[in-house]
Amino acid sequence: MEYEDCTETPSNEGIGIDLGIKDLSICSEGNTYKNINKSQKVKKLEKRKRRLQRSISRKYEKNKKGVSYCKTSNIIKSEKELLKLNHRLTNIRQNYLHQTTSEIVKREPSFICIEDLNVKGMMKNRHLSKSVQQQCFGEFRRQIEYKSAWNNIQVIIADRFFPSSKLCSCCGNIKKDLKLSDRIYRCECGNVIDRDYQASLNLKRYGEMVLEQSVS
Repeated sequence: MEYEDCTETPSNEGIGIDLGIKDLSICSEGNTYKNINKSQKVKKLEKRKRRLQRSISRKYEKNKKGVSYCKTSNIIKSEKELLKLNHRLTNIRQNYLHQTTSEIVKREPSFICIEDLNVKGMMKNRHLSKSVQQQCFGEFRRQIEYKSAWNNIQVIIADRFFPSSKLCSCCGNIKKDLKLSDRIYRCECGNVIDRDYQASLNLKRYGEMVLEQSVS
């Protein structure tokens, strides 16, 4: 299907987006998109998936002949069911990502600024690796980039070492000892704010600075 290219350049205020595990994305204009993996529907499917995996594993052990495993018709049936369940979970996550990214792009901001996340490094943390994998940060970025290109919206990728969470949005002070468990940012200047929302505000300012430098 052919469709005319968008020639209009959006002039609305830019958006900074902070990606996280507690919530999928926090936007600088105040919108928060929840983590779909914490919903009752996905939790139920994940529980069913775990039970099915354990059941298949027990069946393999039961039908073991010497050093080799025997694949029975019951095992094949259970594996097909597991495959369907995996597809369903993937489709739910993909659909939610599409809904979120489309909603952000439809607001027609002049630019969208997101972080260049070190996903490979985050995956090394065994306590967070599964949550990071389920959030699909790479896919979120890919969708934002191509949908923004369709709508003439500039995507700015903030440097990996930009302290978006540690930087105070009021006085510019950097809190070096900020832990991952500190969900509320408290600064000496009296600024008390949610750390993720502050990160999105800092990313928005980063995007504005990059645009100013490109103009000058």
